[in-house]
Amino acid sequence: MQTKQVPPRQRQRITERAKNRCEYCLSPAGQTGIPMTIDHIIPTSKGGTSDDDNLCLACGRCNGHKHDRTQAKNPETGRWGKLFNPRRQQWKRHFRWSENRAFCIGKTACGKATIEALHMNHPAIVRARKNWVLVGWHPPEDFR
Repeated sequence: MQTKQVPPRQRQRITERAKNRCEYCLSPAGQTGIPMTIDHIIPTSKGGTSDDDNLCLACGRCNGHKHDRTQAKNPETGRWGKLFNPRRQQWKRHFRWSENRAFCIGKTACGKATIEALHMNHPAIVRARKNWVLVGWHPPEDFR
């Protein structure tokens, strides 16, 4: 969903609920200036609605790679599985941070497929996370 299509009050609710960070990769928008978009978790082209329960805050990188997908291949097994749904699933159940806190690691088939599909460990974002760790912006307190 394009940002301009989301009414300002709804965008504010979604942003506040997400604590101003991507609900997939947890990249912070506030300090870093990373542009955020509102994502339809289940795209309208696949029957999704524009209700708050089907929307999440997503960085441009994650949203750009997600497109209208709801499934992706697990890179280890080659099997198709559902992408992470931030409204229905808990981030910590599906993902964790590497020891240096720069790499997102999938704990489940869903987490692994989501990391691969959304390119959550692209070298550019990993470099950024390393810097954010140094200044205390990453990972968020509630995801350490």
